Amino acid sequence: MYDFLWLLLPVAAASGWIAAKRSLKKSQQSRSRDFSSDYFQGLNFLLNEQPDKAIEVFIRMLEVDSDTVETHLALGNLFRRRGEVDRAIRIHQNLIARPTLSKMQRSAALLELGQDYMRAGWLDRAESLFDELLENNLHSVPALRHLLDIYQQEKEWDKAITVARRLDNESGQSMKPMIAQFHCEQAEAALKKGDENIAGQLLKRALGFDKRCVRASLLQGRMAMRADNCKVALKAFRQVEEQDIEYLPEILDQVQQCYLKLDSVESFKEYLRGIIGRYSGATPVLMLADLLSSTQGDVVAAEFVTEQVRKRPSIRGLGRLIDLNLRNSTGKGKEDLQILRDLVQQLLSNKPVYKCSHCGFAGKSLHWQCPGCKEWNTVKPIHGIEGE
Repeated sequence: MYDFLWLLLPVAAASGWIAAKRSLKKSQQSRSRDFSSDYFQGLNFLLNEQPDKAIEVFIRMLEVDSDTVETHLALGNLFRRRGEVDRAIRIHQNLIARPTLSKMQRSAALLELGQDYMRAGWLDRAESLFDELLENNLHSVPALRHLLDIYQQEKEWDKAITVARRLDNESGQSMKPMIAQFHCEQAEAALKKGDENIAGQLLKRALGFDKRCVRASLLQGRMAMRADNCKVALKAFRQVEEQDIEYLPEILDQVQQCYLKLDSVESFKEYLRGIIGRYSGATPVLMLADLLSSTQGDVVAAEFVTEQVRKRPSIRGLGRLIDLNLRNSTGKGKEDLQILRDLVQQLLSNKPVYKCSHCGFAGKSLHWQCPGCKEWNTVKPIHGIEGE
């Protein structure tokens, strides 16, 4: 409450200054008395922790003209940021209704009112206002950004693509990676309907906009696997390594399936050894350890994991090392190892697997659009001792 009161004091001061300036132009003494009465009444409401009444007094004092438009806009913005959307809408609607506003002042009020409507969840009304701004070539870039937010919320990907392409041209900021994600969204919708031809075309478009689009390559690989075309699938999955090697854990299980179907276990081992030399995470190490265990025994696998854990410490690597030693242990030593294994499993079960590099959102599922900050391509597997 006290924070809000202090935020209103500048508004009160601005109101007093504007009213005082105006009083020099008209009936100085009588207007001064009216101003003093209203101004001190508003201050009294503030000091007595009655901000609602104080707000009404200051708004009444601020007659809308060219001198007070910015003050009204700032006050409405303040209300919106504080979650008082109804008040923000009332102020901005009141501004727009004034015939004395200039074209630029009215457009600024329209932009603010559109944001009010978005905050209130009235997306159709907001969309209409932003479209009006675009038609008049006013505040085009912020209007496009808000429309892009609306179309993403409504999953209207065709409209989102159109707006993003225009924003790419007008803002100077590349929107191509985002457009690629919109095409991937359309591709996934087509796959749910069983239309793999359309999905394939959309994924090609995605890669045309962003050749580093990991999601498009993943989907291409999975489509090829469903068609039992392992060579094409491997080509798509290997492309992920070049696009962003941090997503390697997302493909390794499927790469292994492809090698096994092609009866190329030794080739898969060589592939993993090559990856381990370029990738610092634990997943390829654990996969190769499993292969070594099944072909050369637990002792060889344990020696390999021990060497790797020294180079790249990780809880997952430690857990696998405990498992390998547990199989050949007896008595008290086995009981101790079981306790350690349970502790490692409990520790890993409570840890997130993915994290957003933009806002820090963490979870156990991969999201191409972060649920926290709504950014695209920012959620990746966690690395380090407690992660990859």
